[in-house]
Amino acid sequence: MKVVLFCGGYGMRMRNGDGDTIPKPLQMVGPRPLLWHIMKYYAHYGHTEFVLCLGYGAAAIKQFFLDYHEEESNDFVLRDGKVELLATDMSDWSITFVDTGVESPIGERLRRVREHLGDDEYFLANYSDVLTDAPLDTMIEKYHASGAVASMLVVPPQSSFHCVDVSEAGEIKEIVPVSRFPIWENGGYFVLSQAVFDHIPPGGDLVGDACMALAGRGELFGYRHDGFWKPADTFKERAELDLDYGRGIRPWAVWERSARASADVA
Repeated sequence: MKVVLFCGGYGMRMRNGDGDTIPKPLQMVGPRPLLWHIMKYYAHYGHTEFVLCLGYGAAAIKQFFLDYHEEESNDFVLRDGKVELLATDMSDWSITFVDTGVESPIGERLRRVREHLGDDEYFLANYSDVLTDAPLDTMIEKYHASGAVASMLVVPPQSSFHCVDVSEAGEIKEIVPVSRFPIWENGGYFVLSQAVFDHIPPGGDLVGDACMALAGRGELFGYRHDGFWKPADTFKERAELDLDYGRGIRPWAVWERSARASADVA
């Protein structure tokens, strides 16, 4: 299935000072940008046809891939001045770059790349600012079994805040962490059928329009994931992911686990 990645937002909460103009998908986590980690996740499960919905920072994202150097993260042999890679990151990837506008909402960005999905009945979509170890193959299997038009990954509340039950007189009755509420959050990983376009008006939103229209009608499926899930929506969150990467704590790197398993067998 093709993978649509929404890469065109301003990412204002990610900025580190007024001079930081790097688009959010190119913010670094370890030696590679956030966008690369997300694409590697999908490629691990065999989905290597990407459609990038560009907007803010489009030129920088295009240039990153045009100047991509695989030898930075792969072993290689230098022979007669030529690099012979012993492994590869993206030699089998197909990446379509589409300008979907700087101000476009998510649904409109999706509408503007519809032609690049071809005749594929199903496709994947992602906000490009969240990392997870959710089993994508199982997520897709459960989606097909549900018969729904659309599916989203849902995760437990991530907030560290507390909800307070307070009376009109100001007496506090109870304090409950948000994480203890029996609710789920949109995790930003979608499995969709082309029928979802019937529910996105011009200038519309994927969740606010399409998913809300499908909800409650048995046409929207939620795949619940209790494992690792972490957004990189702010500078602090991205910095935490980067720090963990340096410590060897990167549960989202499911491709590394497969490589280690293969090495152990060998």
